[in-house]
Amino acid sequence: MVKKVIVVILVLLFLALSVLSCQKKEEKVTEEKCDPKAEKKLEMYQMSEMAALMEQMYVDNQRLKERIQKGDTIGQFPQHFLRIHEAVMTDETDNDAFFKEQAAKFIKAQELIYKDPKNAKKHFNTGVDACIQCHQQKCGGPIPRIKKLYIKE
Repeated sequence: MVKKVIVVILVLLFLALSVLSCQKKEEKVTEEKCDPKAEKKLEMYQMSEMAALMEQMYVDNQRLKERIQKGDTIGQFPQHFLRIHEAVMTDETDNDAFFKEQAAKFIKAQELIYKDPKNAKKHFNTGVDACIQCHQQKCGGPIPRIKKLYIKE
């Protein structure tokens, strides 16, 4: 009987400790605790219109790549791709003659995918080439990701 009482007391003690240890103490996080030298408030990164458009075009092209590889119907040219000519860039000086030429090459290749689906793979890869050529001059960061879009023969 004494053993049962001791076991019950130990179980209750264990439960009480478990409950108490699970309670979180609220701690006010201040800028100084993150970086004592910080004088500015943290700001969220705001993607430019062009960056957001390129992200959407990337996703659309991933889906298109899958359809081409499976031999599915291609559908219709996504009209929002044409916004590449007018979307606001992070740095407006990047919207120069070179960018405009590469954007036109990209759009032409994309449109050909839908107009000439028998050669969709070739046109798709030409569009990817235009992206890479532009990013080699403007912003190289996304190149490894863009290369993943290529449809291998």
